[in-house]
Amino acid sequence: MSVESLFPRLEPLLPAVQKPIQYVGGELNSSVKDWDGAQVRWALMYPDAYEVGQPNQGVQILYEILNEREGVLAERTYSVWPDLEALMREHGIPQFTVDAHRPVGAFDVLGISFSTELGYTNMLTALDLAGIPLQAADRTEDHPIVLAGGHAAFNPEPIADFLDAAVLGDGEEIVLAITELIREWKDEGRPGGRDELLMRLARSGGVYIPRFYDVTYLPDGRIQRVAPNRPGVPWRVAKHTVMDLDQWPYPKKPLVPLAETVHERFSVEIFRGCTRGCRFCQAGMITRPVRERSITTIGDMVDTGLKESGFQEVGLLSLSSADHSEIGDIAKGLADRYEGTNTSLSLPSTRVDAFNITLANEFSRGGRRSGLTFAPEGGSERMRKVINKMVSEDDLIRTVTTAYENGWRQVKLYFMCGLPTEEDEDVLAIADMARRVIRAGREATGRRDIRCTVSIGGFVPKPHTPFQWAAQCDHETVDRRLRALKDTLRRDKEYGRAIGLRYHDGEPSIIEGLLSRGDRRVGKVIQAVWEDGGRFDGWSEFFSFARWQTCADKALEGVGLAWYTVRERDEVEVLPWDHLDAGLDREWLWQDWQDAIDETEVEDCRWTPCYDCGVCPTMDTEIQIGPTGKKLLPLTVV
Repeated sequence: MSVESLFPRLEPLLPAVQKPIQYVGGELNSSVKDWDGAQVRWALMYPDAYEVGQPNQGVQILYEILNEREGVLAERTYSVWPDLEALMREHGIPQFTVDAHRPVGAFDVLGISFSTELGYTNMLTALDLAGIPLQAADRTEDHPIVLAGGHAAFNPEPIADFLDAAVLGDGEEIVLAITELIREWKDEGRPGGRDELLMRLARSGGVYIPRFYDVTYLPDGRIQRVAPNRPGVPWRVAKHTVMDLDQWPYPKKPLVPLAETVHERFSVEIFRGCTRGCRFCQAGMITRPVRERSITTIGDMVDTGLKESGFQEVGLLSLSSADHSEIGDIAKGLADRYEGTNTSLSLPSTRVDAFNITLANEFSRGGRRSGLTFAPEGGSERMRKVINKMVSEDDLIRTVTTAYENGWRQVKLYFMCGLPTEEDEDVLAIADMARRVIRAGREATGRRDIRCTVSIGGFVPKPHTPFQWAAQCDHETVDRRLRALKDTLRRDKEYGRAIGLRYHDGEPSIIEGLLSRGDRRVGKVIQAVWEDGGRFDGWSEFFSFARWQTCADKALEGVGLAWYTVRERDEVEVLPWDHLDAGLDREWLWQDWQDAIDETEVEDCRWTPCYDCGVCPTMDTEIQIGPTGKKLLPLTVV
């Protein structure tokens, strides 16, 4: 049965809202397939505004993979701003997709990609607008399967009550497996209803179904155990790992936004995973092992993507792009190919110890020489040992001096505040480092127009990292340390004006900490915040710490906000995500946490013997790096 477009009802409302263009759809390379010709239909959501969600690589890749399949349809939906939400409620218009403006509630699956936990309230808005019951237990066969993915899905417990399913890890292969399972179930006449479909997904071993697990608690509030509540459901659910990235060269046809977005470039993921072992970095831990794309595949993807999109910038993405074993040849090959065109290249994430000026010059050959960004993360040498960020201050000064000598004038430095074992002097050391950077630049160039921007975020301990047991620093301490740093820089007559300081208040980090390490009891807090008007919590203008604090005080019995955040866990405590397997050995993570306390550094296992983190044997995977020895040939001129 066909589903009507909601656009005739939506269009008259658009002149009354801000940025109406974001709801119109019809972008270059978007796909609208015949509804009746599809057996399985996916609505893919990034739970934030179009300008943030549209460039998201994960959603774009799955959108393209699904739409390439015969009999499968995928469309996208994003969070609507509060002004349109109010009008949609007033006029009875449900949550819609931007591709064909079909109601989200009519699809088979609503797949939501969570890069950050602060999108949880936006998910509830979308469910409610779509007419999908918030609680998974209240849904019938007529409602979509609500499925979570993305990095935050590695601990989906705080939103377990709202989810039918969650998937851990890479999505390329598992979305197709889920699609086939749903297709078979529908072809058989939907035997056993919704419950049977969820059971089939659970039995496959690759999908986590929260309702099939019971959580019991100890009198002191800690978890006693998490156990399956029916036969055939696995005790642990493992993440998915795509081993041959060359077989999945997506996106081939990048979506070109109509409205302005946060990233307007064609992005190519040059490798996945990271073994640097930064102890704060969840992305680096959960995406192991390292799997590189070959230089030739990267070249082909850039060529195809630019032709299909018309973008003028190419971003080579990964967690540490300069670590690709052939990055020098990739940079030179691409710079040679696009020299004299209006195409520029960028390397968004660069490590101090992987940076070299040859590489930087290749990337700026197109004429755009923007600022260089480095992330020492910790202000003091001691702090960097704790977090295993093996970058010395002398390394940084050598690197920025070379950059300034070669024509750069601006350097950005990223740090975190509130790291485990941190003291006031570790944060004030950031000022000393910034001064040294400016001094080095002035001495190297003889100029006074040298700038350094310091950007600081609050540290949040994350699941599946060595810091998953750590106490989070309270927001009062974080804010006090940042004020002291700001005062120190402001008083500095010699260097203060050349140093820009940007920082985030500590309060949002505490809420992110609650959501990242919370258990199922936190779901009541999320719903209460949403019912009280909580929306777009990742945006400072919408975020209300007082609202979260009040709702947490009311909803959490026997435990509170501080219990989930500033409390240190011991080794034997059952953590809410222990039944979800990222491949990492729990004992190895605990030992790395002890090494952090002892300020002991660990090498990158790409270039050293194995450290037994557990991923490769557990997941039957291995590190895959080059070099292949191949070079990028010039493009054929037609």
